[in-house]
Amino acid sequence: MVVLEQRALEHFKIIKACKPTNLPCGIPVIDLEDPEAKNLIVHACQEIGFFKLVNHGVPMEFITRLEAEAVKFFSLTQAVKDTAGPPNPFGYGNKRIGPNGDVGWIEYLLLNTDNNPVINSHNSLVSQNFWSAVVEYIVAVKKMAYQVLELMADGLGIEPRNVLSKLLKDDKSDSCFRLNHYPPSPDWQALSGKNLIGFGEHTDPQIISVLRSNNTSGLQIFLKDGTWAPVPPDQSSFYLNVGDALQVMTNGRFKSVKHRVLAPETNTSRLSMIYFGGPPMNEKIVPLPTLVEKEEESLYKEFTWVEYKKSAYKSRLSDYRLGSFEKTVPL
Repeated sequence: MVVLEQRALEHFKIIKACKPTNLPCGIPVIDLEDPEAKNLIVHACQEIGFFKLVNHGVPMEFITRLEAEAVKFFSLTQAVKDTAGPPNPFGYGNKRIGPNGDVGWIEYLLLNTDNNPVINSHNSLVSQNFWSAVVEYIVAVKKMAYQVLELMADGLGIEPRNVLSKLLKDDKSDSCFRLNHYPPSPDWQALSGKNLIGFGEHTDPQIISVLRSNNTSGLQIFLKDGTWAPVPPDQSSFYLNVGDALQVMTNGRFKSVKHRVLAPETNTSRLSMIYFGGPPMNEKIVPLPTLVEKEEESLYKEFTWVEYKKSAYKSRLSDYRLGSFEKTVPL
């Protein structure tokens, strides 16, 4: 657990408590086995860039096993966990999110997603059971993500239908996996009724993100009307969101959703698992030709994934990262 003194709270972002707005029609729920799934996915990605996936095919025993192993790791003493960090780029981290001053009420493990996940050189800190659980979970989630991306292509009328999924399947795919643990917030009296930020508002840079969490709330998404909507926790389902790269590849049709996590209340903790599906480093990120209609111009400059990743790494969480890659619209 992250141990922080009360007097250190001023270093963390605290926001005025407010009643979040609910989505008018709720979070889109899509059954992966529904014959209309391809169209429903496209609609959800166009409207809010976010949806809940059920009948996803990932065995529950994989989910519960990895969650149990993650809980064991985060229950280690702080001194032991600190020996597995800081992440460079993979490993254990806490409080600091990136190199540019962002902090959160969080601790995490960042892993690669090949067949031999690593936490830098400190593999002895976790058991073989942990690694086994990570591998079986990632393999199953990847398979589901490929299917979703191919349904997206079908719904958009793109051929070949693997135009998106092949980027994640590539041996050089720059994907990663993150386990986030949000410890209970400190005494609410110390916060004066305000909310402590676990992970600040941001969009994900990659193509697609696949998230599941334990049965603890905290995740919120930003709506078009400028309000935040809570995402009800559902530990048996997955939530998927559009990343910046996919927004560019669809020439703005799909929206990369801004989201944040509020720290859980006293005596509760939140554990989330996120697979970030990214393209190979040298992949050119441009709108797909079949999605740029006649007389329609690309909204974005051409760039490689590594260029965008470097730019995002230099930014703050809340920065609009795509801004410098947008084309200037002539008056």
